[in-house]
Amino acid sequence: MNIEAWWPQLLPETQQWLTANNGDAIPPMIVDEIAAAGGPEATDAWWADLDGSPGRCMPDDAIDWVEEVANAEVEGA
Repeated sequence: MNIEAWWPQLLPETQQWLTANNGDAIPPMIVDEIAAAGGPEATDAWWADLDGSPGRCMPDDAIDWVEEVANAEVEGA
């Protein structure tokens, strides 16, 4: 399932955290919430690894999409 489908299923505070920390490593509890909302599991190849990062990171296209949401460029998000 793509980010557009599971994003609305996340808690508002999770969406806010992801927007405010876009591009950063995602805490395990948020990765779990994303999976529960229909997004990728923690072991899915969708997640990007950054050298020296303590956790999972979103791939570039998802980071770009979250930035568009933050800038109110995505309708209905």
